[in-house]
Amino acid sequence: MLSGVVPWPEDFAERYRAQGFWEDVTLGDALDRAMAANADRLAVVEGDRRVTYAELHGLVDRLALHLAGRGIADGERVVFQLPNVLEFVIAYVACLKTGAIPVTCLPAHRHAEIGHLAKFTAARAWLIPSEFRGFDYVGMAAELRGELPHLTEVFVVGDRAGTGMTRLGDLLATPLERTVAAQALETFRPSADDVAVFQLSGGTTGFPKVIPRTHADYRYNSLAFAAVTDFDRETVLLVGVPIAHNFPLACPGIQAAMLLGARIVLAPSADPDVVFPLIERERVTWIPAVPATVITWLNHPRRARHDLSSIRTLAVGGSRLNPEPARAVLRAFGPVLTQVFGMAEGLLCTTRRDDPEDVVVGTQGRPMSPGDEIRIVDDEGLDVPDGEVGELICRGPYTLRGYYKATDHNRVAFTGDGYYRTGDLVRRHPSGNLVVEGRKKDLINRGGEKISAEEIENLMLGHPAVLNVAIVAMPDPVLGERACAFVVPRPGATLTLDDLTRFLVEERRIAKFKLPERLELRERLPTTAVGKVSKRDLRDEARRLAETADGQRA
Repeated sequence: MLSGVVPWPEDFAERYRAQGFWEDVTLGDALDRAMAANADRLAVVEGDRRVTYAELHGLVDRLALHLAGRGIADGERVVFQLPNVLEFVIAYVACLKTGAIPVTCLPAHRHAEIGHLAKFTAARAWLIPSEFRGFDYVGMAAELRGELPHLTEVFVVGDRAGTGMTRLGDLLATPLERTVAAQALETFRPSADDVAVFQLSGGTTGFPKVIPRTHADYRYNSLAFAAVTDFDRETVLLVGVPIAHNFPLACPGIQAAMLLGARIVLAPSADPDVVFPLIERERVTWIPAVPATVITWLNHPRRARHDLSSIRTLAVGGSRLNPEPARAVLRAFGPVLTQVFGMAEGLLCTTRRDDPEDVVVGTQGRPMSPGDEIRIVDDEGLDVPDGEVGELICRGPYTLRGYYKATDHNRVAFTGDGYYRTGDLVRRHPSGNLVVEGRKKDLINRGGEKISAEEIENLMLGHPAVLNVAIVAMPDPVLGERACAFVVPRPGATLTLDDLTRFLVEERRIAKFKLPERLELRERLPTTAVGKVSKRDLRDEARRLAETADGQRA
């Protein structure tokens, strides 16, 4: 087991194996067998590129040997920062085969996040596009590389690469002897208990925490979720949300699609003008989406011009889909909605196809696995009565037992008997499903992207005009929440939202989705009886401001 990873206690591990949740097979081996068994079937569609499983298998093996030859194997970490392209799929499976560990970052991440995560995980390699949505990733890699002593390889998808970087296309175009590849890869084969993937948390303290997912638990995660969401070999999966997220990657995601021999359709974005023609052309059946996307689709003026009748499942997660848009989905698309509530840390809940309409509309589902253990507790850790709101805590065969290299944080994030404190406030519906009521942790959920208030507050305190700051969630009808910054300026200083945005983007170089979208200047911040900033009062004020639509907005 990799140093810094908290293993499941042996009695739990034995139980999960005995109950059939875990099998002694790696994701790389399982995907090898699946690609061979489905050789003639179409695997991935991306733009004009259409690749069968046989072709995908060959590209994966070729890249895997190239990676192994450069030492990208046997537990070495690889920062993945690719958009929704075929090369992501190839590189992901190639790493699983060599035992290299993908660190699933987002194209939206910038110098601050990537610099921290690459250094924290001691990443050996970094996968980037040349350019995406107007941003120069080659330039960012050139700037950061000198600060990352462990980083030996930068692989670039695109025609332009910097000095000392390798175009991934050149490796994929260079054939290697398959028998030699098989022998070489055998040397690096991981075990089912080894870490397969590092997912990222939406953590409340500073930068994202790193979540280790093993081959055994992550394979179970995908296949078990596929089984309860009608996801099978005939599924045509559309991925328009960022592919590295846990939801599109493995819930059931591209991982289950490949394990089952289904078809994956990659879209560069979830924009309706992009995805509607793809749904119609490819006869898409299964779509993971976030509420903001679904609301945009519902309101799109040209939706009726497209034949979207192939959709069988519209799985909505990332944040709560409220009842009104949920009913609108049923009216617009038919009985295709499933609500999904889950986390990269593990636990997955979903409504089922045979649930009554009021349950599908009004709840966020129930755990997918008989091995899931959940409790809803009060501040003292005692179970609350059914129907009352409390914090959800959970453990199970695919829920982590500790963040990577986070001993102190793990003491707070987990109970003594191994339950993960999710920070989600829920209540149990009479159906047994969960209803998500909010967050206990200081986190803003902007359209499914989690923003740590503390991280942005700490960065803002570096601005010369900021004396004190508190960031809270402001309700938003489309994205669910946006970040609202309450700032006490230094005496005599002035500050605008544009000033703040420039500082955070140009000097602190953070991802743009983390930017506060409203600024409220105050002489003082409200405090609690013990002198702490009262975020409850600020959230109430942000809610009133949202209702009146006054103040600044980006």
